[in-house]
Amino acid sequence: MLDDSEASDAELIGRARGGDRGAFGKLVERHYGFVYRAAYRWCGRKADAEDIAQDVCVRLGRAIRDYQGNGAFTTWLYAMTLNASRDMMRKRARDTAKADAYGAYASIAGEVPADDPADALWTAVRLLPDKQRDAVLLVYGEGLNHAAAAEVMAISETTVSWHIHEAKKRLKLLMRSAGEV
Repeated sequence: MLDDSEASDAELIGRARGGDRGAFGKLVERHYGFVYRAAYRWCGRKADAEDIAQDVCVRLGRAIRDYQGNGAFTTWLYAMTLNASRDMMRKRARDTAKADAYGAYASIAGEVPADDPADALWTAVRLLPDKQRDAVLLVYGEGLNHAAAAEVMAISETTVSWHIHEAKKRLKLLMRSAGEV
């Protein structure tokens, strides 16, 4: 038997599905950085990305038995991370709605320093409608091609392209109104 560091993801998944905690731990260790980076792209805050990554690891423990192996493991992890990010964003939206108008404005406006155009752009991306935001983050943030993004989002490749096109138009308006373009 191979050492866990030499074992493939498929081997570790098979062993983890059978209850091998060491194999599961190695699988989490191997992919934690990937999950954290993807979560950070969606939420833009280190603490939230850490919470999302930990949530994905907990979910993975429950869901590993359901993984069929039909697609790439990382694609499945993207989908889990996307769902965990959306859950956190929905929770944040509910919490923000409970706050008064000034508090809601401060929590949105105060996160990003105004002098960094890249941060301002990613902040604007996070303000896009869900599908547009997800498409932009997968394609530009994670470097996936449109076909891979379509698989993660469970939509067609042409729909991903359309979401990217619409997002670019909306981002141009958002950045102009913020004085960035």
